[in-house]
Amino acid sequence: MLLAIDTSTRMLGLGLHSGDSVLAETIWQTDRHHTVELGPQIALLLRRSRISNSDLTAVAVAVGPGSYTGLRIGMALAKGLSLARDLTLVGVSTFEILVSAQPARAEPILTLIEAGRGKVAGLWYKWGRRGWGSQGDALLATWEDLPGMIEEKSFLIGDIDPGLREVLDAYEKIELAAPSSCVRRPSILAEIALKRIRSGKLPDSSSLVPVYLKTP
Repeated sequence: MLLAIDTSTRMLGLGLHSGDSVLAETIWQTDRHHTVELGPQIALLLRRSRISNSDLTAVAVAVGPGSYTGLRIGMALAKGLSLARDLTLVGVSTFEILVSAQPARAEPILTLIEAGRGKVAGLWYKWGRRGWGSQGDALLATWEDLPGMIEEKSFLIGDIDPGLREVLDAYEKIELAAPSSCVRRPSILAEIALKRIRSGKLPDSSSLVPVYLKTP
């Protein structure tokens, strides 16, 4: 039984995956209350699913980029559970959670993560023989500068500022995903982690740290 934890931004997500099916999944917006809400919500998720702590065998956690505080809280809780109960711990890029839920497209995808202070983190992906592959390094930009960084017709998913949807959608080279496709699903995080566990190729969990982007 795998518990998935995503605290990358103000949108928090938790999921339970048996390996064969999604048993529970919950997503909600928080106003910087990660510390207060995360533990009780995990307890509620387990209780509703009739799963005890002793049933857990693995934990998957989103490693960022994202909120400095949010990532630290999620990582600390995931590592604490892993150490206390000897659970397999898997870290997954927040960008990867977003793009893995998307079907094949001819145009590139730009995944976006809220980075705070009016900035957004992004990473380009293109479809290939092995699915979505990342292109280059992650970028950090303001919403105002972002359209000027897009050189070809592109599909944008992720933390798209609701107040700027109409503005961004007016750009000829930008196609915006529907809000429902912009939500990071914990079940996707869980399935990426399960695939890595089954492959047997996992890095040392002690080296797992949050990923932060800093302005150059």
